[in-house]
Amino acid sequence: MPPSAPTLFQPLATATGLASRAAAWQVLQAVAAGAYADAALDRQLAREPLSAPDRALATELAYGAIRQRRLLDAWLAALGRLPAERQPPRLRWLLHVGMYQLLFSDRIPAAAAVSTSVELARSGGLPRLAPVVNGLLRTLLRRREGGAADPWAGLELPLDPAASLGLRHSLPAWLAADLLRWWPAEAAEAFARHCNRPPALDLRCRPGRGGRQALLQALQSAGIAAEALPDSDHGLTLPGRAGDLRALPGYQEGWWSVQDRHAQRIVPLLDPHPGQRVLDACAAPGGKTTQIAEILQGQGQLWAVDRSAARLRRVALNAERLGLAGISLLAADATQLATQHPDWLGSFDRILLDAPCSGLGTLARHADARWRLQPEAIEELVTLQDNLLRSLLLLLAPAGRLVYATCTIHPRENQERIAALLAEQPQWQLRGQRQWGPGGSGDGGPAAAAGDGFYAAVLERG
Repeated sequence: MPPSAPTLFQPLATATGLASRAAAWQVLQAVAAGAYADAALDRQLAREPLSAPDRALATELAYGAIRQRRLLDAWLAALGRLPAERQPPRLRWLLHVGMYQLLFSDRIPAAAAVSTSVELARSGGLPRLAPVVNGLLRTLLRRREGGAADPWAGLELPLDPAASLGLRHSLPAWLAADLLRWWPAEAAEAFARHCNRPPALDLRCRPGRGGRQALLQALQSAGIAAEALPDSDHGLTLPGRAGDLRALPGYQEGWWSVQDRHAQRIVPLLDPHPGQRVLDACAAPGGKTTQIAEILQGQGQLWAVDRSAARLRRVALNAERLGLAGISLLAADATQLATQHPDWLGSFDRILLDAPCSGLGTLARHADARWRLQPEAIEELVTLQDNLLRSLLLLLAPAGRLVYATCTIHPRENQERIAALLAEQPQWQLRGQRQWGPGGSGDGGPAAAAGDGFYAAVLERG
């Protein structure tokens, strides 16, 4: 619960964390100019190295304020004299940093949130607007005096359910409306809340490198909280973990890979076996490719294909760190493989199509994604997904299996995509489909769950 308004604000000399707040402000400005949030944060932290606590605070403030942009703009419009879009841009993003602390953090004293915001205005080129920053943040505190539980408490909410959902949880209007079309209100609400929680850090342990229990013990010995994931032989999660992953035990030794808990469930559905010929058609950055390679144990053939040669290099680096061999890399358009490699027709026992998608299941992980994606882009992705499915099924051996997977919860890209394929090509049979993560309970029905949102469908010849 956010703290109530203080009666006395401390001078800046006693406030800490100014550098982390300045870094967050810079990231917000870069994202508003078109940069991706993760790249902007990496550049800012490289430009001005911070201590580990300050890095964590800068990350929290930057990503949190970007996620909550719509709600913060609503507060700015309610408290200021101008709508958020008409405010001077640098003032708008500075106020977002300050308001985010007051509305969402129970660790940061309100005094520190206000005084550092005012000092940033003074030292960051907005000295004439420092009184505006001070006055608006104090007004927000007075409006919410008593520590209201919800960050939207005190705002006048729209009567329309979709508009209310989108404002309260800072989602684009089109997505909020779609969620209420797809699911019951309580499931849409659960998904919206999930999108604004910092994502879990899940790891997949490398078989044959000591095992999950040994890694758990190594992490705990290093003072790092870690828990085994249920219903998984190799997965574990690090609650609240941030910072340089390369410093974790077992990184250099190749004991583990970063992989979301639900992403780890896709390859078991593919069910590859040593000695088989396997194609990972959209492979980069290689999480599932290396998972397949671990199962094949160097026996058989594994092709990792991706359009980007640069991204394929990440697959090679991941495989090298994990000590995996037997992965052949090919930079190519997977929709053209049947034409460019006719010898591949009907030759693969297993094909994984982790298709390009809207990524709606990963909004918590990618803070700015909700503001970049436009609904018309979904139809372009659907066309690409159809082309990939049609092309890759030509490469599948008569008794083979293809798994179609996405990291989205959009029915057009998931269940409807597979239904359209089966209606067009009845020789293929659906052996099962699953939806995991926010909005998916694992059996296709919507429910709240930890982890990213993933969909998978298993196809075989009838």
